[in-house]
Amino acid sequence: MAAALSSQFRPSTYRTLKKIKTKQLVSCSMQPPSQSNIKVVINGAAKEIGRAAVVAVTKARGMEVAGAVDSHLVGQDIGMVCDMEEALEIPIINDLTMVLGSISQSKATGVVVDFTDPSSVYENVKQATAFGMNSVVYVPRIKLNTVTALSAFCEKASMGCLVAPTLSIGSILLQQAAISASFHYNNVEIVESRPTPTDFPSPNAIQIANNLSNLGQIYNREDISTDILARGQVLGEDGIRVHSLVLPGLPSSTTVYFSGPGEVYTLKHDITDVQCLMPGLILAIRKVVRLKFGVWLGEIFVETRRSSISESGI
Repeated sequence: MAAALSSQFRPSTYRTLKKIKTKQLVSCSMQPPSQSNIKVVINGAAKEIGRAAVVAVTKARGMEVAGAVDSHLVGQDIGMVCDMEEALEIPIINDLTMVLGSISQSKATGVVVDFTDPSSVYENVKQATAFGMNSVVYVPRIKLNTVTALSAFCEKASMGCLVAPTLSIGSILLQQAAISASFHYNNVEIVESRPTPTDFPSPNAIQIANNLSNLGQIYNREDISTDILARGQVLGEDGIRVHSLVLPGLPSSTTVYFSGPGEVYTLKHDITDVQCLMPGLILAIRKVVRLKFGVWLGEIFVETRRSSISESGI
């Protein structure tokens, strides 16, 4: 099982109140609170991805934002922070335990969405579990040992915890297609580009390489042992090479090239906005309440791929 994939967005981006007032308001068709709705707590609500999640959950059927946790913009209404037309009357609070305690009294089904950081994920999930709430974790650079510990803890507690290496459905589809293609081609190269410098190779490229490894295939045999730097970095022992580029002004992109005699097969996925993660997030929230142990979003999507993506409810 590989480490989590990066979100492609800088998680420390916050806006001041002055900037919020100048933004175009987001129109949301808000559903009235209901006991049957899934109560969703966004931990990391002031981040770019957190704000997008608040809007997406508010629009989705059968769920509602019940809490917003962050150490930034504390006390401000999360609806106003997200440029929504109306306030949600939910202030940002820097105390997860307080929010969970309030929701647990309602006896409703609850889910905590964690956008925080690798060092706090385990304790956050433990708190959520203590209050009888499931967790969806999307934290770039989460360590594999943390994922293993979370899975063991949640299985013992019989609570669902979904650790998503990516929330992008397009990224999952690319990985599935790459696995299928790997059985038919002897050469494969991964080329990725990001608008800003980051840790390379990215978790996305590492995840793809891991998926294609240990399948009984050795790739790029012609120069598998070359040490020429321009040929890129070899990931794993099966000869898969990755080339990482920094191209400001262009979207984050991942391309996987397969080649065989007389043909080249190309898989490409671009991310242009954080909104691409929201359908996967809504799907993850709906699924995690049915789980009894920690799993990857990719596995859940494989199980439900025959269903319409409209199940996400956005």
